[in-house]
Amino acid sequence: MAYIMVDVEADGPIPGDYSMLSLGAVLVTPELDQTFFAQFRPISEQFIPQALAVSRYSREETLSFPEPAGEMQRFTDWLKEVCPDRPIFISDNNGFDWMFVCWYFHHFLGENPFGHSSQNLGSLYKGLAKDVFVNFKHLRVTPHTHHPVDDAKGNAEALLEMKGMGLKIRF
Repeated sequence: MAYIMVDVEADGPIPGDYSMLSLGAVLVTPELDQTFFAQFRPISEQFIPQALAVSRYSREETLSFPEPAGEMQRFTDWLKEVCPDRPIFISDNNGFDWMFVCWYFHHFLGENPFGHSSQNLGSLYKGLAKDVFVNFKHLRVTPHTHHPVDDAKGNAEALLEMKGMGLKIRF
């Protein structure tokens, strides 16, 4: 199994009504040298200006991004290339990131290579620390910039730190 740290930027709170604008992923290994990045043309006329602003794209820029079906196929192909076995989806906010990725996979390709499960990095850290009030974000090295590859890489660095703290995990 291969852990894939994922981060998504979107222009609203739910897929379908709103759009995933970009996706970053990193294969979790000590090197963190296998990354993926995609941008997605909006699938809806709706967007929330404040959500769009987080991504640092203008609406006009997003309208020139590639079509989602092709980008999701590229993501599938990358997953097959870097994962000899089943990929495991993990993210900082899997409730949000998973929702978009799962919806886009099923909507555009008819299947999700991650299956039906995702894992939450924050919850994993809370369990490791045995404290539901702690936060893992101090374990990141790469700054959190809202570029999805940077954010996925920082979260993968945190997961590697957790392994060093005694988390039993294989890469």
